[in-house]
Amino acid sequence: MATASTEIRVTPEIAAEHGLTADEYARVKQILGREPNITELGIFSVMWSEHCSYKSSKVHLKRLPTRGKLVMQGPGENAGVVDIGDGLVAAFKIESHNHPSYVEPFQGATTGVGGILRDIFTMGARPIAVLDSLRFGEITLSKYTGEEEAAKNRRILDGVIRGIGSYGNCFGVPTIGGEVGFEPCYSHNPLVNALALGIAKKEEIFLAKAKGIGNPVIYVGAKTGRDGIHGASLLASAEFTEESKQKRPNVQVGDPFMEKLLLEACLEAMQTGAVVAIQDMGAAGLTCSTMEMASRGGTGIEIDLAKVPQRETGMTPYEIMLSESQERMLLVAGKGREHEVLAVFKKWGLDAVVVGQVTEGGIARINNNGRVAAEIPSHPLAEEGPVYHRPIAAPAPRKETAADWFVFAAEGTDLTQNFVKLLASPAIASKRWITEQYDTSVRTNTLAGPGASDAAVVRIKDPKTGVVKRALALSTDGNGRWCQLNPRVGAMHAVAEAARNVACSGARPIAATNCLNFGSPEKPEVMWQFSETIDGLAEACTALGTPITGGNVSFYNETLGKSIYPTPVLGVLGILDDASRVLKMTFRDEGDVILLFDGSHAAVGAIFGSPWSDARANLARDFSSSQYSKTIAAIIAGEPPAIDLAAEKRLIDCLLALSAEGAVQSAHDISDGGLAVTLAESCFASSSVVGAQVKLLEEGPAEAAAFGERGARAVVSVTPSKLAAVLDTARQYKVAARQIGQVTRSDAFGIEYKGRAVIDSSVLTLRDAWAHSLERTLAQK
Repeated sequence: MATASTEIRVTPEIAAEHGLTADEYARVKQILGREPNITELGIFSVMWSEHCSYKSSKVHLKRLPTRGKLVMQGPGENAGVVDIGDGLVAAFKIESHNHPSYVEPFQGATTGVGGILRDIFTMGARPIAVLDSLRFGEITLSKYTGEEEAAKNRRILDGVIRGIGSYGNCFGVPTIGGEVGFEPCYSHNPLVNALALGIAKKEEIFLAKAKGIGNPVIYVGAKTGRDGIHGASLLASAEFTEESKQKRPNVQVGDPFMEKLLLEACLEAMQTGAVVAIQDMGAAGLTCSTMEMASRGGTGIEIDLAKVPQRETGMTPYEIMLSESQERMLLVAGKGREHEVLAVFKKWGLDAVVVGQVTEGGIARINNNGRVAAEIPSHPLAEEGPVYHRPIAAPAPRKETAADWFVFAAEGTDLTQNFVKLLASPAIASKRWITEQYDTSVRTNTLAGPGASDAAVVRIKDPKTGVVKRALALSTDGNGRWCQLNPRVGAMHAVAEAARNVACSGARPIAATNCLNFGSPEKPEVMWQFSETIDGLAEACTALGTPITGGNVSFYNETLGKSIYPTPVLGVLGILDDASRVLKMTFRDEGDVILLFDGSHAAVGAIFGSPWSDARANLARDFSSSQYSKTIAAIIAGEPPAIDLAAEKRLIDCLLALSAEGAVQSAHDISDGGLAVTLAESCFASSSVVGAQVKLLEEGPAEAAAFGERGARAVVSVTPSKLAAVLDTARQYKVAARQIGQVTRSDAFGIEYKGRAVIDSSVLTLRDAWAHSLERTLAQK
């Protein structure tokens, strides 16, 4: 790979080394009207990389719903922005840092958090929370994973969690929620998706558009080094090979303490009124920030690399432009007001240097020591890059029969030991070992942190009075196992579960951000998965009223030709109008009634007069996709449960009504592990010993009733005095509300089915298996 000098003569072979195809290289020459030099080639290679240009996904992303009455800024800026009332807006976005986190887990994770935080305060918003969505290979010995590989996955998990915790804790933003999954396909390609949320006044949102001819361009933040060069074009836009560890220099190194200073300095500089535009130097570094700001503003830009603060000697224009050193920003200030900006950054002890100016004519001109190092039309570079309609082909149908699916236990079988095994499995077990490494309450705005509610909840303070009236809720969700079996249905479930979790906290879902993790777009079957996923997301987001405000596409998540599961991750944001009405999952008082809420028409018919009809003719096939099937029988097959978006919407609306009335004691959605796990987690969330005695009423095998993962369902608890009112509200929303048991003040947990106890254990025994399993596993060498 050529990396050093502008004197290097560019050839088609060197262009190919930079990841440009022959057609793309021809297009580069057409735009320039000549051969590029090596710096220009490097600039085109990163800007036209999959990671920066979205060249394989653009044609599909257009099908997503991106508009809504509360959406102020959709895709295309550093973060999406929604109106949350009282003159305030929320900026939020999720992005991936997958490949760097495999090559160097700690630094890959830290810089992933640092990058998404910069995306938020670049918009003028102060970050108030971070969430994550993580996927790792299996960390225990299994049918799919040997001990050596499991040990490696444990080391990657440890590094990633330490990295996330270190950056968030040092920066001073709470990491308040998220999710973690484990599947064999992520062994050589973990997924590290980070989401950040910030708050700003509506009139103080900033955009990345370089405007005002003659306005000075200012470099601020950390000095530029050689770390991260080609991180976007080669590390994030290509599959892993045996040589991937040699890409360690492509992983950036983060400094959360400097980023904290950068945050405060940027927000203070914005308050002066002297800042016209601002852009984070993230992927592709100085290249991306200069070219995109000029293109968005319809202007040109001229900078002098000799003025760029550098921490290493002898750096070439190629290296300076492509460096992805962290904690850096590029600002455009009003002409004559640059001294105000420079003074703010001097106060905070940060480099701030005028490196150029906004120009007319649409040309980005990069100078270095009196010589032109690159001269490129900004708009064709940033907006007229390659767009591919990749071939799409559905994979061959899976050849499955009943012999491949889960076999239910005989009626009357005691399922207690299976339940203990399920609770102890890494996917279900308590994530306390992870979350205790995060500061979840810094800034004192956290109302519901990890494990307290189905969604993370933070309070909003009125900007004028400081009084807390409302709150924001966030949930991240995804299910790659279901998307592998049926990407469209799996994607719809991801949206539904995230929205359902937000509603179970008492908040109204209003918008979403997504991180779409897939294998190589050059494979027709991967593009089929992607296209199906987009259609599933579009249908679900439209039905549930959660437009997509932005996000990230991460392709090439595969190693040695083997792709990960298609893994769309949804982050859904909700508003809680009364912060005192936050719903948590905890069973509270002895004698409280436990209700099973079900929004499906079948259940409604059963409760309100119509005969019960079990429409699941292929119950075993659907159940074979469950976490129980994988844990107990090592079977991952069949189809995800069918989804009913109208039922999901009825359930969400019902939960919101009950929360606003303060009518229920707790709410917890039914997802991984089914009803039994939901009930147990509601017991475990209590600070004292709380039990539950439940009778299941569904038809079919006991395992399906206890552990099935059909959507549009939740468990709520209610005081006996409010039971009639709750049932009446459920009836109004056409949500079935079946009384299935009660909360007890004892160490007993029991589930009865068809007159027999199928699960009978002490809460403490179950809690021990659930609470300590993950840390015991990770204590292994």
